[in-house]
Amino acid sequence: MESSLRSAAFGDGVPPPDRFAVPASPRGRLLAAIGLGARGRYAAAATLLNGLRANGGPVFASLAASTLASHRRQLGGHAAALVLDGEALSSVISEPRGEPDPDGLDAEGARADALLGLAADNLGRGRLTAARRLLARASVHSGNWRTRTRAGWVGAEIELAGNISGAAIAPAEMAWETAHARGACRHVVKSSLVLAVTIANAGSAERDRAKALVESARETAEKCEFNSLLWVACLLEADFGAGHADEYRSRSAELLHAVLRHADPCGRWLARESPWVPL
Repeated sequence: MESSLRSAAFGDGVPPPDRFAVPASPRGRLLAAIGLGARGRYAAAATLLNGLRANGGPVFASLAASTLASHRRQLGGHAAALVLDGEALSSVISEPRGEPDPDGLDAEGARADALLGLAADNLGRGRLTAARRLLARASVHSGNWRTRTRAGWVGAEIELAGNISGAAIAPAEMAWETAHARGACRHVVKSSLVLAVTIANAGSAERDRAKALVESARETAEKCEFNSLLWVACLLEADFGAGHADEYRSRSAELLHAVLRHADPCGRWLARESPWVPL
């Protein structure tokens, strides 16, 4: 069961036959929560993650807090995510390395997740200097593909926020290449969206490539039911001048409202209050 959940979270993205039945182990529960969150089922994911925060042991409590923080950020709740990422770092700051996990579900990966989360939280609140400092700290723990991919996303977003669009392309390309090399479908989708935005913002002559990246990301997200990313992909496809822009905007709004129907009360409130979520 854990193997199919890991594949759904970090591999081909295909949902397991039992639709995220929850194993007993902390790792299995975390993987199930990651898969649920990717599909926009935030309330079900939060139930599992809060249980792990309470009794998953230091590493899985930290990873659970970081994962819940990422779900809060996806709904525009950077301040709420900041608290959770601080909790995640505190849980694992002095934990020994232990047995390494290929996807970073270990002490080193947990430290990196917390630091990258804190960098993204500060970025979302306009604190670019703090975000850069935390990204640099996270790079010390960049031993696994997932950390490198996420560092590429955050690095690109920092440069975009600082209006250094040309400098955003290199970390975005690195994230895209790393996710592709791992065969991590969900990470390829997000990396494609990040890379497309960086290319477009740099005024690059590769705008056709950016449009193709968004189209591919949307198609893959639809196939794998990555609703947490699909509404964003549809919105970007409309913004990139797709032939049916109004249709894509309408589809994006429908998907976002469907995601919010499957969010917990805190997530829905954060989305309503956020300037980042187009409600």
